[in-house]
Amino acid sequence: MSLNTLRLRSPADVVAAIPYLIGFHPADSVVVLACDNARGAYAVRLDLTAQDALLEHITDLVARRRPEGVIVAGYGSADRVTPMVDRVRGHLDASGVRLREALRVEAGRFWSYLCSDSACCPSEGTYVDIDTSPVAAAAIAGGMVALPDRRDLERTLEPTGGEQMRQSTAKAELRLATWAESDTHKVPTHMITEGVPLVRDLLERACKGSDPPTTDEVAWLGVLLVNLRVRDEAWVRMKDPDLDAHISLWRHVLKQVTAPYAAAPACLLSFAAWRAGEGALANIALDRALSTDPSYSMARLLQELFISGLPPWSVPLDITPEDLDETD
Repeated sequence: MSLNTLRLRSPADVVAAIPYLIGFHPADSVVVLACDNARGAYAVRLDLTAQDALLEHITDLVARRRPEGVIVAGYGSADRVTPMVDRVRGHLDASGVRLREALRVEAGRFWSYLCSDSACCPSEGTYVDIDTSPVAAAAIAGGMVALPDRRDLERTLEPTGGEQMRQSTAKAELRLATWAESDTHKVPTHMITEGVPLVRDLLERACKGSDPPTTDEVAWLGVLLVNLRVRDEAWVRMKDPDLDAHISLWRHVLKQVTAPYAAAPACLLSFAAWRAGEGALANIALDRALSTDPSYSMARLLQELFISGLPPWSVPLDITPEDLDETD
């Protein structure tokens, strides 16, 4: 999210912006907001119970990006938040990162760890009405959302396919088995021949705002996405103007597809959401992929990418569908 889109002029603006930057209202968390006026800002959230190794890794990665400044905000009671904020501040200070502000947020109020002037930072905290904040209004106008908590975001990806999807998947698997009975060696070629045009058609429909794929289409797509060439056809087509369409399509597919076939659509949704700046959705989709197949290569790659702290604009997707065609 660009700082030109959400103008953060005060600690109150920061408190209002963070739920929209991470996708939900944080609790028992510490958020590290890296700021760069030229390139925008990105936020990383950690549980207050995060182990030292993860904390050190995240702060080191943020420091390597050399942001113009960092704001740290802890959410929860002082006895739990303060030690965590102190740990984060210590790591950032040791790395030479400029700390612009350090805050604690609880029950709609915030306190600054850096300001001791009671005129601007009273002992009872400063109240922020996020719902009426101009920053929140700008975020909503820009299509951003802030759900009540992380669990609410997780619920948006819960499976909804049911018995009809199980029956459609059984038919799709039978179709694949028929290919294998005929000639096992030609199965990958058949999958590419069927899968690549299907992916292109569904993406074209999604970009036009047409109806989502049918149950039978989702079941067949889920089976075909096992082939990495088919999956990569969707991956390389993720361009910034169409990210909302990709998110809508892969969210629908992930919710419908049966569990064994969730890894590929979950990763595609995760990457599209990350590119669009929806970090919380990206991480939840990635968790779904890893729970389906902990060794899935794209999931492991995305995990490393997200932990690296690199903002989406710094990772161009240079491979084109034409490049993939040349490998077929």
